[in-house]
Amino acid sequence: MRNLKSASLLLALIFLGSVAQAQTTDIRTEIDQIAKETLEKSGVPSASVSVVKDAKIFYANAYGNAKLEPAVPAQTGMRYSIGSISKQFTAAAILLLQEDGKLTLDDKVAKFVPGLTRGDEVTIRQILSHTSGYQDYWLQDYVPPFMETEVNAQKILDLWARKPLDFEPGTKWQYSNTNYVIAGLIIEKASGMPMFSFISQRIFKPLNMTSVANIDQGKLPPADPTGYFRYALGPLRPAPKEGKGWLFAAGELAMTAEDLQKWNISIINQTLLKPASYKEMQTEVRLKDGSGSNYGLGLQVGSANGHRILRHGGEVSGFTSNSLILPDDKIAVVALTNQDAVEAASQISRGIARKLVPALAMGSGDTKNEELTRKILSQLATGQIDRSLFSDNANAYFNETALKDYAVTLAPIGALGNLRQTSTGLRGGMTFHNYVASFGKKSLGVSMYQLADGKVEQFILTAQE
Repeated sequence: MRNLKSASLLLALIFLGSVAQAQTTDIRTEIDQIAKETLEKSGVPSASVSVVKDAKIFYANAYGNAKLEPAVPAQTGMRYSIGSISKQFTAAAILLLQEDGKLTLDDKVAKFVPGLTRGDEVTIRQILSHTSGYQDYWLQDYVPPFMETEVNAQKILDLWARKPLDFEPGTKWQYSNTNYVIAGLIIEKASGMPMFSFISQRIFKPLNMTSVANIDQGKLPPADPTGYFRYALGPLRPAPKEGKGWLFAAGELAMTAEDLQKWNISIINQTLLKPASYKEMQTEVRLKDGSGSNYGLGLQVGSANGHRILRHGGEVSGFTSNSLILPDDKIAVVALTNQDAVEAASQISRGIARKLVPALAMGSGDTKNEELTRKILSQLATGQIDRSLFSDNANAYFNETALKDYAVTLAPIGALGNLRQTSTGLRGGMTFHNYVASFGKKSLGVSMYQLADGKVEQFILTAQE
């Protein structure tokens, strides 16, 4: 009787193990399908994807080509620029310095960086949460002419953080890279060392993040992916590199997807910072009127159907990225891509997260400001634009090559039908509007930024799933 029971138990365990293995295989197949289909529909050259389950790396794969001519397949060991996901490390460095007693989040920025507009009123917490009022120096999804030359952090602040604030500190949320340049200088003043050296010593080394590179000093080496951009749905072209200094503390990091997941796992397990610091980082900062900002310190914070979500996207010239953490579910998804001004990385990470946690539902939108958008789309289909509608930077972007690629993209697909706005908000003293434009069976994403005088600073089209 014992032998029969033992045999039955063994068969049951084998069966359950087979089911679990089949489920794991199915999930990995679905992850591959999401990544491959997104690249195929968007035209993005490659993606490096890593998935964490139960606070451990569960799956990693790379898709597409890291380089196009000659074709070089993407590999998981390659480093991609992570853009503004870098801000998490800047915020964590500030929190480490608070733990060291070198500063507090409620200190005024003037204590460390004198001479800024109302620096004796704006707090470190406000710059880390984008509630300071300092205007963004780089909100475009392209490299404007002024960013092609070398700069330093102090020069950026002289130009953007000494002008009047866009709003009273603490009264609005407006994403601004300028805030994190200020934070980077605070780190250097409080720690007594270069910012990259501090975060390498206090964050990357303890977490064994060995692949991290500082791309503010130059391009990634040839063994890593090439970054690409395109005008509308025109051919992919190697992306220009920002001048040295423009990415300082706001978007200067590149790494493998696996190393970024080491950081995400440390957030899930709370292994690097003190619990109070993690709480500060992940708590939504409230505005003075009590309304929410959906942002903590270097992290977007929210929830969906009872699941807490921490996330952030990133973009620099030639690269976009997305990192999504479900800390209570012990799940994290990273997607890194080598094309700018596209949503592929966020589409991949959200798609995978929904597979792992089907209850998740993200996304919202409204409708506004359609007339100008329709007008510009109709002009671009002819390869000509009314340049009086655009700023100097946007007119520089719409060069002869750009107009040709936009016309080749739009002319063959027919008349514009439905135009649905998916999001709107403030950025760098401008208003942004994101749309999905339908042309028969073809859909394109539209990203438009407008200055206060109504001129268009950015108008970029991308492929949609």
